[in-house]
Amino acid sequence: MTAEPPRNWAGNVTFGAARVHRPSSVAELQRIVAGAGSVRALGTGHSFNRVADTDGDLVRLDGLPGRVEIDPAARTATVAGGLRYAWVAEQLHAGGFALATMASLPQISVAGACATGTHGSGHGQPGLAAAVTGLRMVSPDGDLVELRRDAPGDRLDGAVVALGALGIVTELTLDIEPAYDIAQWVYTGLPLDRLTESFDEVSGSAYSVSVFTDWAGGEAQVWLKRRTDTDGAGHPGPSWLGARLADGPQHPIPGLSPAACTTQGGVPGPWHERLPHFRPDFTPSSGAELQSELLLPRAAAPRAFEALRRIGHRIAPVLQVSEIRTVAADDLWLSPAHRRDCVALHFTWTDRAEDVLRAVAAVEAELLPLGGRPHWGKLTALPLTEVAALHPRADDFRRLMADHDPAGKLRNAFVNGLFFS
Repeated sequence: MTAEPPRNWAGNVTFGAARVHRPSSVAELQRIVAGAGSVRALGTGHSFNRVADTDGDLVRLDGLPGRVEIDPAARTATVAGGLRYAWVAEQLHAGGFALATMASLPQISVAGACATGTHGSGHGQPGLAAAVTGLRMVSPDGDLVELRRDAPGDRLDGAVVALGALGIVTELTLDIEPAYDIAQWVYTGLPLDRLTESFDEVSGSAYSVSVFTDWAGGEAQVWLKRRTDTDGAGHPGPSWLGARLADGPQHPIPGLSPAACTTQGGVPGPWHERLPHFRPDFTPSSGAELQSELLLPRAAAPRAFEALRRIGHRIAPVLQVSEIRTVAADDLWLSPAHRRDCVALHFTWTDRAEDVLRAVAAVEAELLPLGGRPHWGKLTALPLTEVAALHPRADDFRRLMADHDPAGKLRNAFVNGLFFS
């Protein structure tokens, strides 16, 4: 147990826990949870709100044994929930296997990323949590509970993106596939008019596509990540849709050093060294930033782009960069991509909190009427009850919480604000 409360990666949240624990075994974790009055789990701290906060006991899972167990016949891997994706990916690749998708940051934990609906990009790729075929968690009483995709009912669909409110997840079983290579190309100067007119062509032009812009300058940068086994390693040409092939490595934020970024220029490499934007051995920035994100139906993309261009100059003073990605539909109850293919509009802001929240409110005023749902781990200006109301299975999840944790030991102010206000 440690005495000093931790802060999140961005430094905008200091956790209010009375006690912070780092158990070294699942049995120790079970004892901590059973004896706690209220308890939450903390991953790598890459959330920008108080989803992981508590005034009771906070447990860090990175001290648990780092299990990665591959089942080649089932094409699954069972991994410890506190592990970072970068380390899991290295173990999978060494065994000849891969994940279908990764987030832009490989430093995030598996359990935390899945619990908050984190995602990568690609027309055919749902969020990270959709790969979960089973999980094991410590219940409020300290017992081990297991949920599996092949069990009767759909409880697993309700329990994967669960905001830590059902149990402390100790391990997850993930779908895997044979390892593959990716070649990454960057284009600069894509006119935003062309992006709006041809978004399906742009976003569907590679296995994974990310578009970066500030919404005020009229142009965008496009990162194409092509699988060499299915897409081929080539690029569309030196000029494409009015954009031009970059003449050297790029950072998503113009002017910053690309040293922290994964290899570009079409050099093929292992999936886990290309799908993320940033290398695991580098800190991608100083952390002096705040983030928000909304996921909308993909068909709403052109209207969303037009709306953001209208307010581009209003939000520009606090916006570092905005990223556009696509996410395929899934069946997970609290997933922002629940049963709809999405366009994800991400915003990396400065750390000027009051000004940023005003900008977030301006963005949400434009995008929520188009079907936007906020990312669970990022900032929103909406009242929490209104966030929950955007999810059609919120009532089902409320009942699932009551079943798994009737006394509310695993809830906090954030979860209660969403579902019990």
